Amino acid sequence: MLIISLKDIPKDKQHSHAHNLLRECLKPLNIAYSAETAVSKNKYGKPSLTNHLEVKYNLSHADGICACILSDCECGIDCENVREYRQQVMKRAFSDSEKNMILSAPENQRNLLFFRLWTLKESYIKAIGKGLSYPMNQANFSVANGVITSNIKDCHFKQYILQNGKFVVSICEQIVNISHGS
Repeated sequence: MLIISLKDIPKDKQHSHAHNLLRECLKPLNIAYSAETAVSKNKYGKPSLTNHLEVKYNLSHADGICACILSDCECGIDCENVREYRQQVMKRAFSDSEKNMILSAPENQRNLLFFRLWTLKESYIKAIGKGLSYPMNQANFSVANGVITSNIKDCHFKQYILQNGKFVVSICEQIVNISHGS
C-alpha cells in the first residue's frame, strides 16, 4: 500500500504527519499504531513493528510532501521536492555515468533528473536497511522514457513524478529476502 500526501506542513510536523500515514496504512490490517506501539530498529536505524515483523514499512517526508509504503517485503521510499541540487552531493554520491547523465541533460531538466536519481538511491538504501552507511555511488541508476535501469539486482523500483515535476517519489521493494549484513 502506498499513500502520498501533498500538504504544506511545517518541518516540525512532517515526521508526525508521516506516522499518521502509516497509521492509515495499518488500519486495513487491524493493526493499531500509536506512540506506544513497539518499534524496533536495526543497527542502522531502520524501523520495524516489533509485534508484526511480517509487515514492512518505510516513511519519507520533505517540504510539501510525505509518503508511506507498506509491504510484505523489505521496502524503502524517498520523496523530495525538486529544487536546485548541490554539486558536492552529486560528486560524493553519484557514479560517473550518473554525473555525466545529469551534466549532459538540458539545463532546465538537471534538477529533476538529479532528484529522480537521488530518490532511487535513497529508496534502495532504506529498503536494505543500511541508510547512509551504504556507499551511494555504487548504486547506479538510469531513467529514460519512463524506464528505470540499475545495477541493483533483486529489487523492483517505481517512481512517481508529481505536479509537473515539482515532487519525486521513488520506491524500492526487494524481490527476495537478501542479507546485507544488518
